[in-house]
Amino acid sequence: MTVLRIYVAPHPVLKKKAEPVTGGVTPKLKKLMDDMLETMYATDGIGLAAPQVGESVRLLVLDIEQKRGEDIPPQERRGKPQCYINPEIVWSSEDLRVYNEGCLSVPGQYADVVRPEKIRLKYIDYDGKDQEIEADGLLATCLQHELDHLNGVLFVDHLTKLKRDMLMRKLKKFTKENEEDMAESHVLL
Repeated sequence: MTVLRIYVAPHPVLKKKAEPVTGGVTPKLKKLMDDMLETMYATDGIGLAAPQVGESVRLLVLDIEQKRGEDIPPQERRGKPQCYINPEIVWSSEDLRVYNEGCLSVPGQYADVVRPEKIRLKYIDYDGKDQEIEADGLLATCLQHELDHLNGVLFVDHLTKLKRDMLMRKLKKFTKENEEDMAESHVLL
């Protein structure tokens, strides 16, 4: 497996709406999903969408049950990796949840984002089977965050203009101060 480069805001690929996956689950698509999981573990993320690695297709991976921490090697982090091809929210609750979100494409920045507490999602899994799940809590938040990437939306787009502008200034400063470290950690500026 390969650790892929992660694109950082304001890279244009992050603002583009991703295209649906067509042609079924091919070996090439499985390799992309495997590489995305490897990348997610290597960068200590819990979710990753294909546009974040420069692939503008409707695909995301996540693992909210993984072991996390800098002292745990990536190969030992696997909990319950999940792959979602062409995911689509078919229902969301009126009840809302606030979660302090971060993003591998907006490194070092965090903000409270309000999202529906529960969702129902249909998608195609790693093996090409149609699936539908109900999700709540962290899973629902993570799925919505990653789905936003497939629509060209970053978590900062859910903030007020003032908060977003402030966070993006902090991101610019953070990336400048950490340019060398980010290059070593597979981040593409």
